[in-house]
Amino acid sequence: MEILTRGEKEQLETRLAGLIANRPVISQRIAEARALGDLKENGDYHAAREQQGIEEAEIRRLEQRLARVVIAEEGQGKAAGVVFLGATVRIHEEGRDEDIEIFRMVGEFSGQDTGDVTEVTPSSPFGEALMKARVGEVVVVRTPRGVKRFKIVEIL
Repeated sequence: MEILTRGEKEQLETRLAGLIANRPVISQRIAEARALGDLKENGDYHAAREQQGIEEAEIRRLEQRLARVVIAEEGQGKAAGVVFLGATVRIHEEGRDEDIEIFRMVGEFSGQDTGDVTEVTPSSPFGEALMKARVGEVVVVRTPRGVKRFKIVEIL
């Protein structure tokens, strides 16, 4: 079972649909390359077959992943007063006078760097520490630079 937000699931479904829609294009490339003759030294043919293999493997991986996805409704953690998937959290590192940082608990990194919000997954050390924490609690995170303590200021 993998927990994702509705938006993350939709992104996976869109990616899967795009790969499936690309199947005829790759098949056509293979057919055109095959028509050129000698397959031993036909770079276009081998490249198209390699791309087909990669995309078919990705299709299988996405289908298997989507089959075991559970949707976490965004905001459900805020209603319960705990950090959960989809929650945005304001935290402050203890012992430092820096500004408050904002983190979003996501099932999968979106790659969208907004600069204001840092994405963390539940499987990361920081995400594990944040998961199910409440406002006012201090979570302890083991980092490569040592142990750090963060106070949960607000769940948005």
